[in-house]
Amino acid sequence: MKCRHCHHELQFTFLDLGSSPPSNAYLSKDELAKPEIWYPLRLLVCEHCWLVQTEDFAGRDALFNSEYAYFSSFSSSWLQHAKAYVDAVLARYSLNSSSMVIEIASNDGYLLQYVKSAGIPCLGIEPTSSTAVAAMAKGLKVIERFFGVGLAKELVSSGCQADLMVANNVLAHVPDVNDFVSGFSALLKPNGVVTFEFPHLLQLVDNGQFDTVYHEHFSYLSLTSVTAIFQSNGLSVFDVEELGTHGGSLRVHAQRADTGLRQIGSAVDRMLTKENLAGMTLLTFYQGFQSKPEAISRALLSFLVQQARNGVSVAAYGAAAKGNTLLNYAGIRGFLLPYVVDRNPAKQDKFMPGSRIPIVDEEMLRRTKPAYVLILPWNLKQEVMAQLAYIRDWGGKFVTAIPELELV
Repeated sequence: MKCRHCHHELQFTFLDLGSSPPSNAYLSKDELAKPEIWYPLRLLVCEHCWLVQTEDFAGRDALFNSEYAYFSSFSSSWLQHAKAYVDAVLARYSLNSSSMVIEIASNDGYLLQYVKSAGIPCLGIEPTSSTAVAAMAKGLKVIERFFGVGLAKELVSSGCQADLMVANNVLAHVPDVNDFVSGFSALLKPNGVVTFEFPHLLQLVDNGQFDTVYHEHFSYLSLTSVTAIFQSNGLSVFDVEELGTHGGSLRVHAQRADTGLRQIGSAVDRMLTKENLAGMTLLTFYQGFQSKPEAISRALLSFLVQQARNGVSVAAYGAAAKGNTLLNYAGIRGFLLPYVVDRNPAKQDKFMPGSRIPIVDEEMLRRTKPAYVLILPWNLKQEVMAQLAYIRDWGGKFVTAIPELELV
């Protein structure tokens, strides 16, 4: 396989998680009687541009379809994050009622609703109809298509260009990263700005966050690799922020390379230096990571087996994609974890892909009163613990598996 950015041959395996079904392919009751499609789940490293990437087995149309069940608005902390971003960016870039904001992968309108309420024209581009319909129900204008150069040129020819483009946690989700990024440079106004947020590969490696690896994430990103991708596709990075979201993310501010006039801030050089000192431009940085998911999975499996032997009940919370990676790699099934609770009605009464553990509503916790609740979306641990604080009433405790097994 060749690198999806620079097309050099990929030879080094960073992580091999065997095989699994797509992490967002939740099963209906009828689908339990049918076979599932499992794909190899392996990450390779490009030794030229340092982009970490999956092998190409499943295309975007199979992974992001009408049944896509991730709705951003079901996380209160994510809504707070979106609102704070909108408040800050509108002020920083002096946006007003004459401006245009376009969000790529706008999901259910979790962010654009705040742009709209500020009186600023906006447009969402979202290929999954389930979330696009939810956004349109909020009064937002949404184009239900995948984004790339072709769509960008269509919009420009119709007289639409952006003062600000937003791309939160989508850069990793595109197989043709060059076409995708080139679309931004085509759609931005000459002095427009785009911000990207994405989980930082440095944090993934340092904290053993292997469960963020799944087929829907085609790429795993550093500022080093993103800078190379942008330079080849008409964008220039001028600022970067470190965020606490998703276990440690970067927010990159970029402009058109041909017309942008903003000076490159010192934070960019500091982050590139930090990544260089960590060894991210050396193959040794990527060697030996395989042992982390193995140790994490063994620890969780041992804990669940011990509780089962002792007759102690354990449930899980959060039917998140990352949870599916963890459960399937560790080989955890319903006899160790009988159900997963989730607030999202689109996931309730379905089953986790691979493990086929049932997904239920929160009332099940109150009825069964498990001794432990395993929080699968560990990045939302504080939010979940506050939401489910009532399990303390019967002596319940919380468990997280990453970066290491912890009982709270």
